[in-house]
Amino acid sequence: MSAGVAIAILLISFFVMIFLRFPIAYAVALSSLLCLLAQGQPLSTICQQMVKGISSFSLMAVPFFITMGCLMGSGGISEKLIALANACVGWMRGGMAMVNIVASYFFGGISGSASADTASLGSILIPMMVDQGYDADFSTAVTITSSCEGLLVPPSHNMVIYATTAGGVSVGSLFLAGYIPGALLAVSLMVGSYIISVRKKYPKGDKFSIKVLLKQLSVSFWALAAVLIVVVGVVGGVFTATESAAIAVIYSLIVSVFIYKGLDWKGVWKTLEECVNTLSIVLILISTSSIFGYCLTTLHVPDMAASAITGFTSNPIILALLLNLILLMLGCIMDMAPIILIATPILLPIANSIGIGPIQFGIMVILNCGIGLLTPPVGGVLFIGSAVAKLPMEKVVKATLPFYLCMIITLLLITFVPMISLGLPVLFGSL
Repeated sequence: MSAGVAIAILLISFFVMIFLRFPIAYAVALSSLLCLLAQGQPLSTICQQMVKGISSFSLMAVPFFITMGCLMGSGGISEKLIALANACVGWMRGGMAMVNIVASYFFGGISGSASADTASLGSILIPMMVDQGYDADFSTAVTITSSCEGLLVPPSHNMVIYATTAGGVSVGSLFLAGYIPGALLAVSLMVGSYIISVRKKYPKGDKFSIKVLLKQLSVSFWALAAVLIVVVGVVGGVFTATESAAIAVIYSLIVSVFIYKGLDWKGVWKTLEECVNTLSIVLILISTSSIFGYCLTTLHVPDMAASAITGFTSNPIILALLLNLILLMLGCIMDMAPIILIATPILLPIANSIGIGPIQFGIMVILNCGIGLLTPPVGGVLFIGSAVAKLPMEKVVKATLPFYLCMIITLLLITFVPMISLGLPVLFGSL
């Protein structure tokens, strides 16, 4: 059978199953299975590639980071981070919206998950904002869009997945590269929130107090220190990303049980059970995506896609916009991990050819995927936000439209101003 027919079977069956709302892992695995059968390859290839996909020392960091996020998220730190954010920015017009955004930046650096951020902070902040006079759809829109900061602020397990897929990319450099883009996204969302708050006359919070800020900072120190342990340890070369993740799990367990006392040992076991569910989904996606990637590679799809895209235009600006458009479109129909695993080998060489390095491109991929989490029909965070707020998804999408603009502006700045992503890695000598 010709390579063209095999490629058609692989891609057409995959997208058909996606639009039929198959679980993404099934769609990836079944389309790969059909492709291998069409080529007459042994089915043992499937098992070999699945095992190969998850047999990576670097990928061991992923379950550790997810476990750390679950423990810290269930350990009673949400309220403390909200109080810290309130002390920082609650005095502004639309203060609770600003608190939501800043709290997401803090919490994202601990959980590394937009879904966890939305579920944890949203269940507290959305009712609180509504009680203070904010519209429920606006409150939900702020919550879900600010949750994407957690994807950029380290430690992010999606960055580890990208680093492994891209090959030869330093996890420490990626961690450093995420701080400024995450802060830029937060500032962009705060500007949008402020404009809407002024127009709708949302309330201000209490006056700024340095005393209250220092008090809340001291209370939240133990939670924020988890991020310092991971990032400083990895960047400073004290330990690898996997070792730092394991240490962070032990640290988060101690903080949640003995310092904040938000968890007892029964709660720890329940949290670990929830972790297993999340880990199962992530690792199954990684393993099945490995088969899909194997099919793409053996059929030379990355080379053909690169030739087709670069043949369309040689203008680096148009190519950069085209890369973002492709990733955004994929984000509308696929989950984050499969996009990283499947699209990175195809699109990274094109990005390199126009001067976008793997670190900068990694931040672009993460943010594009984050925007995809907020867009129908497969927007996981959008669904969670709608469920938490008990609002129709259509109403939440309408309220989110101004924030989509803020996120797109941030994405374009990251794309065309390399030092936004590369500034800290260059400053700390990790590039």
